[in-house]
Amino acid sequence: MRRTLAEHQRAVEQLLREAWELLPQSVLAGASLLGEGPVPSPAIELLPVGESRGRVLASELVAPLDLPPFPNSQMDGYAIQVTDAIDDQSNTVDLDKSTTYLVAETIAAGAVPARLEAGFAAPIMTGAMMPAGANAVVPIEKALPAQFAAPWEKVALPPTAVGSYVRVQGSDIQSGSTVITAGTLLNSAHVGLAAALGLTELPVRRRLKALLISTGDEVLAPGDPAAADGLPLGKIFDANQAMLKAALEQAQVEVFRPERVSDDPAKLWQLMDASTRSTGDDGAAVPAYDLLITVGGISAGAFEVVRQAIDLAGSSAAVDFLSVAMQPGGPQGLGTVNGVPFIGFPGNPVSSFVSLEMYLRPALSAIVGVPAPRQRVVAALETAMSSPAGKHQLRRGIYSGPEYESSPSVRQVGGESSHLLGALANANALIHIPAGVTELQAGAKVEVWLL
Repeated sequence: MRRTLAEHQRAVEQLLREAWELLPQSVLAGASLLGEGPVPSPAIELLPVGESRGRVLASELVAPLDLPPFPNSQMDGYAIQVTDAIDDQSNTVDLDKSTTYLVAETIAAGAVPARLEAGFAAPIMTGAMMPAGANAVVPIEKALPAQFAAPWEKVALPPTAVGSYVRVQGSDIQSGSTVITAGTLLNSAHVGLAAALGLTELPVRRRLKALLISTGDEVLAPGDPAAADGLPLGKIFDANQAMLKAALEQAQVEVFRPERVSDDPAKLWQLMDASTRSTGDDGAAVPAYDLLITVGGISAGAFEVVRQAIDLAGSSAAVDFLSVAMQPGGPQGLGTVNGVPFIGFPGNPVSSFVSLEMYLRPALSAIVGVPAPRQRVVAALETAMSSPAGKHQLRRGIYSGPEYESSPSVRQVGGESSHLLGALANANALIHIPAGVTELQAGAKVEVWLL
């Protein structure tokens, strides 16, 4: 089976969505109730507001109070009572038109002021509560003298419009209004808003739980005692576990890694089977993980351990091993193991990284709302590039954004080979070359995904 990149993207999203809708206590459990207020659900957890950034809000947030909660001053100045309506506020004091006021007690932020009587001007600080009777503020720099006077002294103020420099109660947020909708990926501004509303916790969707299994008898974990005296001949250190774990955690996925499993199909299948057959406290079958990811062992070689393990599964697994017209990352595995979604990535580090970026990350964004989609831009190639016919190429690149009198551009770093981890580490973008394009000249416009 051979798919286009777009076809496989759709297949991954469809499989994850359908599997999670069927699994008990999955990340989508209770999703149909979201937006109707906090609901008891295994898919929802309450987090302290300060820890909620980067999570997805599980139910709509309704404001319990107005913001501002009381009318307050926008400036340091004098609060006054305006009785004659005027069209605008003067910028300077015109002694022929100004009004002289007696100075009242100063109003500090946090204080509850006494009523302001007509003919008085109260020194007021930014954010301080407006006193009853006042309906405008004159900034201190427009007063004469342009400084705060002591109580019962006199100050001259220019003609002022009603409402000048006054923040009206509820002018930002009104009590009872929906201020953040369910499914929103929370950022620091959302956190600030929730705190301003006096909230201490927010209902968020729980993180996905993924079991990440890296295969290959040729790989050693960094720190493995077998490499205490140097890397043995024929062995390499495992980059996939650390790299994909970091990428998944950046996507708000909780990652679990088993002890290393040898390239023994029976042992690998035993691990995969046990990990997807966990049982809950109530006796119902509740998988411990939402997603099973393997790395390596899915190509057409003689020792493809993941393929061999799935062959032992019988009816417990429904997995397709296929080729996608994409480079790197052509070989892919997709299906379910005991009803839990399974994704098999190729073993070369660049291939596995690109596969996660092209298939899994966009699907998670679409289904659970996190992570945020990668920013996509159009940039001009700095140098010419070629690409094999019939394959969608993903080249690693360094993107330079638009600057003064210059347009966005991108240049390739490293070659097309899927083992060039050094080039990937130096890249900040993925350059897309469509399957039908074999030659691109310098200056040609290409789609770029920013990493």
